[in-house]
Amino acid sequence: MSGIEGKVVAITGASSGIGAATALLLAERGAKVVLGARGSDRLAALAARIAAAGGEAAYARTDVKRRDDLSDLVKLAYERYGKLDALVNNAGIGPISPLDDLRVEEWEEMIDINIKGVLYGIAAALPVFRKQGFGHFVNIASTAGHIIRPNMSVYSGTKFAVRAISEGLRQEAGNKLRVTIISPGFVRTDIVETVTNPQVKTQLVESLDKFAMPPDAIARAIAFAIEQPADVDVNEIIVRPTAQG
Repeated sequence: MSGIEGKVVAITGASSGIGAATALLLAERGAKVVLGARGSDRLAALAARIAAAGGEAAYARTDVKRRDDLSDLVKLAYERYGKLDALVNNAGIGPISPLDDLRVEEWEEMIDINIKGVLYGIAAALPVFRKQGFGHFVNIASTAGHIIRPNMSVYSGTKFAVRAISEGLRQEAGNKLRVTIISPGFVRTDIVETVTNPQVKTQLVESLDKFAMPPDAIARAIAFAIEQPADVDVNEIIVRPTAQG
């Protein structure tokens, strides 16, 4: 029996990319997954795929900019399965651009999704974890939360914030709750589609084709953290493509 079998795991941004890969892997290993994302049709298709393979999945349309949506996702997990072992705060966007572009609305969207979305997830799950006496936050940051590059100022700022919030949460969590930061490098996902600066987007697509990792690489890192015994807290995992500088 794996350390994942029977666990109930909620995942935001679950309809594609890292979220979908994580849902498939955890379900394959015996977890009950509760999927949240904005695309209901894609969620339904993913849940059906998991069920067809013999797994268990529930889903709810979830916009992490809405605190009530996160509360409803956690509530669905608890009411459907009687507990929540882990919340994977995965939803994020990355419309990077030079600050001179003044794409202020995109800055605000990154703050709302990448930072406030994580905080809303914490606010929804923390009382449940305290009541249960166990629980695990897995917060998806980025290598951009370690190193700042041109055009990535605001995105990096949001990911530095995720790491800071997560580390503070870990220190406050006590000896019953676990907190893991996953910092991926360049991953082959549709996050590039959120980039609206044509030059930056072209550069990203070229890099994507050359060396980006598959989302499965990050799913395996998430699974590794979740499957550890309750007295082992994997604090941070950084996963880069071998060719990434």
